[in-house]
Amino acid sequence: MTNIPPLIYNPPMEPFLDVVFQDDDILVLNKQAGLLTVPGKDPKHADCLEARARKEFPGSLIVHRLDMDTSGLIVLGLTKFSHRHLSLQFQNKNIDKIYIAHIFGSPSEDGGMIDLPLICDWPNRPKQMVDHEKGKPSQTKWRVLDRDDLGARVELIPLTGRSHQLRVHMLSMDHPILGDRFYAHEGALNASDRLRLHSKTVTIMHPIKKEKITFDSDVPF
Repeated sequence: MTNIPPLIYNPPMEPFLDVVFQDDDILVLNKQAGLLTVPGKDPKHADCLEARARKEFPGSLIVHRLDMDTSGLIVLGLTKFSHRHLSLQFQNKNIDKIYIAHIFGSPSEDGGMIDLPLICDWPNRPKQMVDHEKGKPSQTKWRVLDRDDLGARVELIPLTGRSHQLRVHMLSMDHPILGDRFYAHEGALNASDRLRLHSKTVTIMHPIKKEKITFDSDVPF
C-alpha cells in the first residue's frame, strides 16, 4: 500500500457550478472530482460545492456528500421542508444510487454482493477498514460492465452509505479503484490522474410532487 500523498487543494473552476436540475424545491448538481462537498477546517479549503451553490442559490442546503475525489450527482434542498424531506429519504435508505468505477485488474466473476463491516482506521484516518468485530454493516452490489487492458468498468450499487464504502469494498476484492490515493497500490494509483469513481444515477422522491425522479450524469472517464 502506498503512503497517502499530501492533499494539495486546487479545485476545478470550470464550470463553477454544473446544474443538472432545479425547481422551487430541489437542486441537483454534478460535482467535479477534486472539489470538496462542504468546507474543510483549513481556511484554504473554504471553496466547495456547498459554498458555490449558496452563491447562486441562496438558502440551498446540502443533503448528502461525496468524497472530494469522487465526481457525480449531489442533491440539495432549496427550502427547509425539502431539505428535511430529502435528508430523511437518505437516512431511511429510500433513495437509489448507482456509481460507476474503473477498477484495477479483471474480476473472475461478473458480479455479486460484498457484505463486509467497516470501521474508521483511526491511526490512518480518514481511511476506513474492514473489522468483523466492531465494524458497521455495509453492503455493495456490483457487476462488470466491460473489461479492458487496465481492468474493468463496474456498476456499484451501495445498499448502505458508509464512508469510503465503495473504495474499501473494491480493495477487499483486490481490485482497487484506479487513481485512489488512499487505497490503491502504486500501479493502480498511477494508472489515472483522478479517482475513477462517479455517482452516475440518483433516484429520489420529490418532496412536494410526491413522485419519484431519476437524475443521470455522464461518466467523465
